[in-house]
Amino acid sequence: MTARRRAQEFCEAYGLSMPILQAPMAGACPPAAAAAVADAGGMGAAGVVLDSPSRIAEWVDEFRSMSAGPFQLNVWIPDPLDDDPAKVSAAEEFLNRFGTPGPEQPPAPSFEEQCEAMLAARPTVVSSIMGLFSPDYVDRLHAAGIAWFACATTLAEARAAQEAGADAIVAQGLEAGGHRGVFAAETAERTAVGLFALLPHIVDGVDVPVIATGGIADGRGVAAALTLGASAVQVGSALLRSPETGIAEAWAASLDGLEPEDTVATRAYSGRLGRAAPTPYVRSWQAPDAPSPAPYPHQRRLVGRWRKGTPDAAAAVALDRANHWAGQAAGRAVAEPAADIVTRMWSEARSLLPDAE
Repeated sequence: MTARRRAQEFCEAYGLSMPILQAPMAGACPPAAAAAVADAGGMGAAGVVLDSPSRIAEWVDEFRSMSAGPFQLNVWIPDPLDDDPAKVSAAEEFLNRFGTPGPEQPPAPSFEEQCEAMLAARPTVVSSIMGLFSPDYVDRLHAAGIAWFACATTLAEARAAQEAGADAIVAQGLEAGGHRGVFAAETAERTAVGLFALLPHIVDGVDVPVIATGGIADGRGVAAALTLGASAVQVGSALLRSPETGIAEAWAASLDGLEPEDTVATRAYSGRLGRAAPTPYVRSWQAPDAPSPAPYPHQRRLVGRWRKGTPDAAAAVALDRANHWAGQAAGRAVAEPAADIVTRMWSEARSLLPDAE
């Protein structure tokens, strides 16, 4: 099957006019950005790992007030809890150099309640990262006419997701900004594979459509991914500087001219490995005297406390007020409307793909 035909079949299945999905970036997918992508012919998205059920419902209502297009809701599969008090204490002591912490934050939303809220919202797609949904939940999604897209970073993960009932695999290369979707947190560093080595490996090893993500920021990347067997692509960092996304000014500034090799794979924000801009805060966790960040979700909780606290005015390094996630192609992000970005990407890709069926 040709790349064009494969993309066309995917688009027909999910109500798209271009095979481009917005990556579900928690904290960087407001309804306006998702609606812009959906109305341009792609698929909008929201990462809801930090959201309460009521917030999920509010996001969906706001999106639907702007667009009738397709969208996905994405959630993390919870990690087994690592309650090593020594690791947590060491991270807490290190964070004291950035200021005085605020009070303990409210408990994280219940994963089970988030799953129920996503089911009730009836999106086009519910997607997962860091693992697999239970068989019962997958059955309930399918009974409601909702597709399940599962993020995978290895062929073994992709095959496990297919066996569990995933309708498509999101193949995530190491170039991707934000968190790596590995099923086992401790393997994230040693299983890092670039997208264009990973993609054909997964395509050849599963029978469901594969969506490519990581380092795709223009039409050349789209065309290359489709040529290697993807049915669609998912883009995140390329949309970060769009006005609809509305990320913090400091975060947007850290992307300007960012070289691919300068991005950093770090656990400093959450305890889970993710790719970010090399801010002084991120670099401070690489210093010889720095401990390992606390395991997820303890590191995320601690960073949240210090952000709510009082910064140390005399500190040489300030705590980033937002996670400066950045993929290896983030330096190619432009401050243009999201619809223009994805429309141009698809136009460029079409010009590069063979017309022959």
